[in-house]
Amino acid sequence: MAAKIAYDEVEVGTELPAQSFPVTRATLVQYAGASGDFNPIHWNEKFAVEVGLPDVIAHGMFTMAEAIRVVTDWVGDPGAVIDYGTRFTKPVVVPNDGTGALIEVSGKVAAKLDDGQVRVDLTATSAGQKVLGMARAVVRLA
Repeated sequence: MAAKIAYDEVEVGTELPAQSFPVTRATLVQYAGASGDFNPIHWNEKFAVEVGLPDVIAHGMFTMAEAIRVVTDWVGDPGAVIDYGTRFTKPVVVPNDGTGALIEVSGKVAAKLDDGQVRVDLTATSAGQKVLGMARAVVRLA
């Protein structure tokens, strides 16, 4: 695959299409199985509350992975992501109500770099709170 977005066609301030990602308890169990992270704060409400959390929370790496999908869907090639990092600012609380939580992600080209690369800054929220801080990806465009 190759990036579908041309470097020359992108300007600083270009907004990526925003996306929303639903998260249910079933999603967390599936992710735990795939990642091997069976920490009970991600699936056991009683345990999560006992350790001071409001409820079961999504895995931080799951949240981070969902957020970068805004970039990979936009660029058309996951391999175009050269660097990606973030800080975890708030947990994504996932109630056991059949609906779960929603992670809402938007992105914007923050800088044009050398060698056909851009920096994309992401904003990820859930329940009105920012859940990732300093979420940034460097992407090589076509």
